[in-house]
Amino acid sequence: MKPSLIEFPEEFTSERLLIRKPLPGDGKAVYEAMLASLDELRPWMPWAHTNQSEQDTEASVRDSIAEFITREDLRLHIFNKETGEFIGSTGLHRINWDVPKFEIGYWIDTRFSGRGYMTEATEAITNFAFTELNAKRVEIRCDTRNTRSRAIPEKLGFTLEGILKNDSLSADSKELRDTCIFAKIN
Repeated sequence: MKPSLIEFPEEFTSERLLIRKPLPGDGKAVYEAMLASLDELRPWMPWAHTNQSEQDTEASVRDSIAEFITREDLRLHIFNKETGEFIGSTGLHRINWDVPKFEIGYWIDTRFSGRGYMTEATEAITNFAFTELNAKRVEIRCDTRNTRSRAIPEKLGFTLEGILKNDSLSADSKELRDTCIFAKIN
């Protein structure tokens, strides 16, 4: 079956969060969260080194909607269920529908970090991948030095399968980095 024909919910919830596909108009909230979090995101996210406008961010959101429809990439936005505030961005990336396997990536608005939101979202997305998408493998990859990002798969019982040495460039493209590969298997 073509991935674009795969039906599944476009939103789901956890205890405190609404997790949903991106919608037109989300760019403003995403942009404001990025601006508030640039200092924390720059060491890890290459896109945090580019000068993006609110319009660029909205265009990125709309591009991700198209990728969601074709099932090439499943970007997800996280909102507080009670307040409706945008908390962060995550999703299922580097998809291989033949297995099926997915990689979870994430970043959080700094104003909401340290409250367990991203751990809660990652757990919900992992469960979604296994139950709704019949995943056989879910991965989380991160820089070995990103202790906050590493803590999430460790808390959720992912297995550290290995560390790839000199695997990619750092977010600022100035040095080589090592990458942790965490996985859960179904």
